[in-house]
Amino acid sequence: MRKDDGNLKSATAKGFLWGGMSNAVCQMLNLFFGIFLANILGPDDYGPIGMLAIFSAIAGSLQESGFVAALANRKQVNHDDYNAVFWFNVISSLLLYAGLYFAAPLIANYFHEPILVPLSRYSFIGFVVAGFGIAPSAYLFRELKVKQKSIALMLSIIVSGSVGVIMAMNGYSYWGIATQGILYVLVRSICYWWWSPWRPTWRINFAPLRYLFAFSYRLLVTNLFLRINCNVFSFILGGNGYYTRADVGNYTKANEWNTMGSEIVNGMVNGVAQPVLARVADDGERQLHVLRKMLRFTAFISFPMLLGLSLVSRELIIVAITEKWSESADMLRILCLWGAFIPIQSLFTNLLISRGRSQIYMWSTIAQGTILTLMLFALRPYGISDMIVSYVILNMLWLVVWHHFVKREIALTLPMLLRDIVPYFVLSAAVMAITYMLTRSIDDIYILLPLRIAVAAALYVAALYLFRSAEMREAVDYIKTRKTKPSEQ
Repeated sequence: MRKDDGNLKSATAKGFLWGGMSNAVCQMLNLFFGIFLANILGPDDYGPIGMLAIFSAIAGSLQESGFVAALANRKQVNHDDYNAVFWFNVISSLLLYAGLYFAAPLIANYFHEPILVPLSRYSFIGFVVAGFGIAPSAYLFRELKVKQKSIALMLSIIVSGSVGVIMAMNGYSYWGIATQGILYVLVRSICYWWWSPWRPTWRINFAPLRYLFAFSYRLLVTNLFLRINCNVFSFILGGNGYYTRADVGNYTKANEWNTMGSEIVNGMVNGVAQPVLARVADDGERQLHVLRKMLRFTAFISFPMLLGLSLVSRELIIVAITEKWSESADMLRILCLWGAFIPIQSLFTNLLISRGRSQIYMWSTIAQGTILTLMLFALRPYGISDMIVSYVILNMLWLVVWHHFVKREIALTLPMLLRDIVPYFVLSAAVMAITYMLTRSIDDIYILLPLRIAVAAALYVAALYLFRSAEMREAVDYIKTRKTKPSEQ
């Protein structure tokens, strides 16, 4: 094995380990604070924040503009590149906030919620704060500083979550949730500055943006549609009073929990896959090997986690945040099916970006988002359940489109893909089905919840050892190796 192969494997393994651990911790922290907030607040309190989600998502995409990925994919990056990105984001953040500030009455009129005027103007302050942290974030991302970014995220969640809970307990409801979002961005940006050695200068030169934008503009458009796709549901539900604020709140909570589950794996993938795949982009055979390895490891974690969340969704929601959120449990059960495949889609899109095919990424995402939005508008009269089921089915079917483009790049055939992910999907689905059958006679949800988790986990691990899973063996071996080398960084 070549030396650089070993170095890349080590960096990838370290990134996945830190990414997986940190995302698990981050999502557990989010769950911890989310439980506190959801017990204090109700669906009506989450509704206004859910209505603003799509505007926050669009502004966030415009602000980042795809420059993080552009910097990660350049062979050589210098101070002027980072400096140009920094000042562009600071200026664009201020302009975005000004535009949204004056658009606040229009937003409130669309949702028939006057409170959204002051709430949106306050909540959108986070865009200005985030603008100062994008360039340092890009530096840490390019250099695979997964550990530092992980710690930054944990600290951000702890500080912002604590303040959000305190404000909710004192009657500030959605104002506390908005403050939590602003503080999360603030603490995260401060940490990125602390760990990044790069600093901006007043010698501003926007010339590097020309070649960075040549790569990033497609990602900008793509990210806009991606974020719209993820948040269009709340926008459609709340628009023109079609559904109630509580309906939007229930969906917001279900989507939040689904995101927490999928993001444990997806955050790990996105933190490592793109820069690692970019490093081997000149060798198609090697890149195919790396991608398939990532696919297997992702399926090994994602399928049992999200299918397991679907299995215990009702018990988890009722035990954690009480019966008042029971409607969101049914939504969560369906959303988790798509959540299990989100990291697979992320690997496909990261592969396309690493090979400079951002135009394919862009047009495929635009098509997916356009069809999705039209479908949801058409199904709006038929009820939320039909909309969610259709949303999940369309997204899963679109994986066929992503695979088509990946296959054209590195010859990842359908049999290869199925060999990599289907065994873990079938195994996970079988484990959840057996667990359900073994525990369905238990009525006490306080016993049922931990019992289902324990039985499913035990069955899955036992099956992995029985079938001699290479991913399980490598994960265990890597952890054991790390324990014997405590001084290694």
